[in-house]
Amino acid sequence: MTKSYGVTLLSGGLDSTTVTTYALRQTGDLTALTFQYGQTHSKEVERAAEICQVMGIRHQLLDISFLRDVAWYSALTNPERFPVPEDRSTEQMGVSIPITYVPLRNTIFLSLAAAFLESQVLHGIEVEGILPQEIEARLYMAPNAIDYSGYPDCRPEYFTQMSQALNHGSKIWTEYQIPFRVETPIIDKSKADIVKMGLDLQAPLELTWSCYLGNATPCGSCDSCILRAKGFQEAGVPDPALNRTD
Repeated sequence: MTKSYGVTLLSGGLDSTTVTTYALRQTGDLTALTFQYGQTHSKEVERAAEICQVMGIRHQLLDISFLRDVAWYSALTNPERFPVPEDRSTEQMGVSIPITYVPLRNTIFLSLAAAFLESQVLHGIEVEGILPQEIEARLYMAPNAIDYSGYPDCRPEYFTQMSQALNHGSKIWTEYQIPFRVETPIIDKSKADIVKMGLDLQAPLELTWSCYLGNATPCGSCDSCILRAKGFQEAGVPDPALNRTD
């Protein structure tokens, strides 16, 4: 019988919550990782914890707030110097990489998640005595290359290359021939398709937070809010999260 270890990266947003719900149906031993990386507000982190509690998923919050000092050239880590763009059209979003891009964020996130997952797998083999051929190691992420702000680390070719690098740099692959399977189930979906997928999976979309700002209600004007509203509109359903005010 296969033992499937899984790590899902959960920000508390629409996309990652949908993927986490998907992952829960695919993986027997799932941990959701949320990174506190010096972002401008903690609301998405709070929502991630609430989502895990409702879904009954093990949640691990990792404080990597030092990233704000490393990846400082971003509106998400340094809003005092670089304001979040507002009221951009979807056409404008595809022209260039915006200031909300956090330098190499997904590369850092993937490496940390893989280290966490590899530790679980190695413990399973070397302490618990599970045979390597009976183990799967899956990393779940929610990048999207269709309705997105042009981030280079959200493209399929990026994840193909990163998967190879993670495997060649890991003990579970080089010694036990267990590959990291990096799952990106919404990478080729429109935002409307993601909304429909979340609803079909009965993901707790009402708990999600996508806004780049941390006000009582979503701002409605940042790229993330605009893309989210577009997705629900095109899916033909109201956004259940808009009824919350906390």
